[in-house]
Amino acid sequence: MFNKIKTEGKARRGCFTTVHGTIQTPVFMNVGTAAAIKGGLSSLDLKDIGCQVELSNTYHLHVRPGEKIVKEMGGLHKFMNWDRPILTDSGGFQVFSLAKLRNITEEGVTFSSHIDGKRIFMSPEMSMQIQSALASTIAMAFDECIENPAPRNYVQKSADRTVRWLQRCKNEMQRLSALPDTINPNQLLFGINQGGTYADIRIENMKAIAQMDLDGYAIGGLAVGETAEEMYDIIETVEPYMTDHKPRYLMGVGTPVNILEAVYRGVDFFDCVMPSRNARHGHIFTSSGILNIMNEKYAQDQTPLDPNCDCQTCRNFSRSYIRHLFKAKEMLAMRLAVIHNLRFYNRLMEDIRLALDENRYESFYKQQKEILGKRI
Repeated sequence: MFNKIKTEGKARRGCFTTVHGTIQTPVFMNVGTAAAIKGGLSSLDLKDIGCQVELSNTYHLHVRPGEKIVKEMGGLHKFMNWDRPILTDSGGFQVFSLAKLRNITEEGVTFSSHIDGKRIFMSPEMSMQIQSALASTIAMAFDECIENPAPRNYVQKSADRTVRWLQRCKNEMQRLSALPDTINPNQLLFGINQGGTYADIRIENMKAIAQMDLDGYAIGGLAVGETAEEMYDIIETVEPYMTDHKPRYLMGVGTPVNILEAVYRGVDFFDCVMPSRNARHGHIFTSSGILNIMNEKYAQDQTPLDPNCDCQTCRNFSRSYIRHLFKAKEMLAMRLAVIHNLRFYNRLMEDIRLALDENRYESFYKQQKEILGKRI
């Protein structure tokens, strides 16, 4: 159940109660694609950096180790030793991003595994079956993600099919949750709004899925080719038609500035691989802007990555040492950098929630968006 505590403009402060705990929103979900954060972090590290929700990938876990193994091990929570909420995405985005050859029909999608080329068939029902076996807290509906821009005629057909697939997802989840061997009969289902960059298709699609009375709603198909301004325009277009008393999730987004802008426009949930991916290449988010730890000027810099950060990396190690680890290609470099970037994101969300609690998000948003996007 979602409880909207207060608003400031379009920005919302809330809490979302689930069977695995209550999520304070706005929230950033840390992405552990294959039930692990890339960069050598465990679920224990996630607790240390203040992560509320972990996100895992249906497609990747289906390919290996397979959802049957995860179910036999007691579900994803027991498998990875994580007792807080988990959201599993549906696999739709991976079909879009990884499959070189794919065939989409009304029944579902046939495509080749990115690992061994084996043909895989994924339908709305299959996606729900996999996610039910994983026993995540929140399951995402199976949708088709298209690149931007795309021809209007195709976008319309795709968005309409996504609505039909969503109804099949809902029906299948209700069936699965009633089975005696289902690990999490309280699994929640979020629907996904699609429609490319066409405002009228987006609105029509949002109206259609809002009628299905789901547990939450996501805006999908963004950060796949359109500009940031186009993305913000789409959020503003769709927001009035999103159910007010349900969580709103902007999928796969994004930079700290993207998050500030989307919260300002009424979004509650976020996820992105970027903070951990960038960290593994030495790109560090700080309270003063973005720095590249590989730069020569940090070779003898004794200060932490961010003097204002409370993560274990910043409490214990210098920029000089972390730069050395990257240059020496030590695995520890990635671990320390990922810990910092993910703590930065979780702390940003804590600061956003506090600003909303204290009715000063407007000033916080204006001040921080000028700082967080600049390169040091």
